[in-house]
Amino acid sequence: MNLSQKDQLYNWHPYTQHQTTGLLPAIVKGEGVYLWDENGKEYIDAISSWWVNPFGHSNPIIAQAIYKQLTTLEHVLFGGFTNKPAVELAEKLLSILPSNQKKLFYSDNGSTAVEIALKAALQYFYNKGEKRTKIIAFENGFHGDTFGAMAASGITFFTEAFQGSLLEVVRIPVPTAENDSLNLLENLLQSNDFAAFIFEPLVQGAAGMVMYAPQELDRLISLCKKNKVFTIADEIMTGFGKTGKTFACDYLNEQPDMICLSKALTGGTIPMAVTSFSQEIFDGFLSNDVNKALFHGHTFTGNPTGCAAALAAIELLFTEEMQHNIKRVAQQQYQFKNRLEQHPTVEHIRTLGIILAFEIKRETSESYYGDFRNKLYAFFIENGIILRPVGNTIYILPPYVTTNEQLEIIYKTIEKALEIV
Repeated sequence: MNLSQKDQLYNWHPYTQHQTTGLLPAIVKGEGVYLWDENGKEYIDAISSWWVNPFGHSNPIIAQAIYKQLTTLEHVLFGGFTNKPAVELAEKLLSILPSNQKKLFYSDNGSTAVEIALKAALQYFYNKGEKRTKIIAFENGFHGDTFGAMAASGITFFTEAFQGSLLEVVRIPVPTAENDSLNLLENLLQSNDFAAFIFEPLVQGAAGMVMYAPQELDRLISLCKKNKVFTIADEIMTGFGKTGKTFACDYLNEQPDMICLSKALTGGTIPMAVTSFSQEIFDGFLSNDVNKALFHGHTFTGNPTGCAAALAAIELLFTEEMQHNIKRVAQQQYQFKNRLEQHPTVEHIRTLGIILAFEIKRETSESYYGDFRNKLYAFFIENGIILRPVGNTIYILPPYVTTNEQLEIIYKTIEKALEIV
């Protein structure tokens, strides 16, 4: 019995209907942009394994940093103690985050980073004796699968089984020429029911790389500030270079009160997350009353090994070579966008930084995990390319180390797919 067969016996996979899913490829090795399965088949990872591996697989610099930390201190509880990598990482992150960010809370993954931000917003007003129990979010946003993050998400089939058990969230559309999001938000803020507005800045990842302008987000953030509603930027996907800048928030004039980070934080090595806060929010928990503290924690909060991995990843990000790679990949994506514009079955082509996305024209709307999407996915896997279409949307979010030649293989495979759909 091989690994794929054993896996089918024992494991329950995310976002998978096992009744209709066959054997899954068992990956045994990764290096750079490549992954190899147990049968020796080679794949190009064109989505950075859910957006976490910007520096490629088995990066030796991050691996060495992890090894060195493991031989010094692998873990120590963060409740009542601190550690050197956690302090150094906080110092480094606060030096590159927007200047209004002053405090960090460590956790384990993107969902928990969002959960912490939502809890902090709600409890801040509770500590002040104000009852604010609602959150504002974008339609079709995705913020994670824990209960608070799930409530803030707007992709209904992820959450419909739990309606009635979630936080109350009111949604507004992403700001575009067709949507008067600013006016809708202004009307909502006439009441004092809202603690926070959460958003994916500039790009909605799981919605299919829906993009919108920084100027529009600036207006929404400014309006929230005027009405004393906190703003939460979910940079879990966009952070650490994917939009062409270190953070998507770097395109903004206004800055959010909280920022959620994970995924590429450790270069795809160790699960870790950060929620950063303005000084005002942190100060809202200072009191002689212990009950006004933020009673939230994770066993592996501030894990020294994860912090060491993150420090190495950030150092890699800011090397001249990696910054050049980001610009180079972004340029290649833009050139492929120009190629796609000539294709009769393609529409709504868009790029930002290293992200490229487009829709395949269809007579009827396609479901998120429908037959058409599954056909596309199977075609790419068969041809050794890891891409995960969202309905009829195809997106490419490759590691920064992807060469122009490797990108061309991805592009030609997509063009081949367009000829057979």
